[in-house]
Amino acid sequence: MELVLVRHGESEAYLDGKSFALVGGHGDPPLSAQGLEQAGRVSTRLGTAGIDAIYVTTLRRTVQTATPLAQHLGMDVQVEADLREVYLGDWEGGLFRKMVASGDPVSQRMLAEERWDVIPGAEPTAAFAYRVRAAIERLAAGHRGQRVAAFTHGGVIGQALALATGSRPFAFIGADNASISRLVITSDRWIVRGFNDVSHLDHLG
Repeated sequence: MELVLVRHGESEAYLDGKSFALVGGHGDPPLSAQGLEQAGRVSTRLGTAGIDAIYVTTLRRTVQTATPLAQHLGMDVQVEADLREVYLGDWEGGLFRKMVASGDPVSQRMLAEERWDVIPGAEPTAAFAYRVRAAIERLAAGHRGQRVAAFTHGGVIGQALALATGSRPFAFIGADNASISRLVITSDRWIVRGFNDVSHLDHLG
């Protein structure tokens, strides 16, 4: 299977003291106007790429990003819940953005140690890696020989590529909104074919 990993488009900005609604404990902001434009660009890019199936997570920013492509191809989206973003514990609902932007000492330690679970209550690193691997293996088992687009999150993309390459945990953290990364999943290995391709977003914003 070829797995096309698409990070969701830009979501609405976090306003200090006003948390995003939660779905399953995860912050669930909608796309911004820029994010909706990015979703259209993704559809144009992948509309002729031979996509056989489209997956999203339980969070609406992935659904909104996938919708233009699904409509263009006349496909229903399917949900793979285990491709949802890493759980950020006490920093869910948008607070993570504030803490990182302000250089909070815990966020600095998180980056230095390359561990999400430095954040109080956050998902353990091993558990996150396990569920991402399990989700991708399920997709591969169900779509042998096909090209699948999975609309997911930056942390998940970073984890998937780290699993494929045996890299440091955060080596591939930082995929841009609406970027495209690619993996080929075989019976005995995962092969990286691309990371953070944003050529379809040229001149946007």
